[in-house]
Amino acid sequence: MKKKKGIQKCKQRCYDVAPIFASIKHNHGFKRSMLKGLDKVTIKIGLLAMAHNLRKKTA
Repeated sequence: MKKKKGIQKCKQRCYDVAPIFASIKHNHGFKRSMLKGLDKVTIKIGLLAMAHNLRKKTA
């Protein structure tokens, strides 16, 4: 991460990933999972990601 390419990727992450998590938190009200177990949480996050992608696709 200390090399030039790593620094560029780290800066790009702010534009690629961070707004998606903010949108999921704000628009879907998802701040914390009430489920227990990695499998259940993985499914929940997957469903939230699909909902986000569908919302983007239709907009």
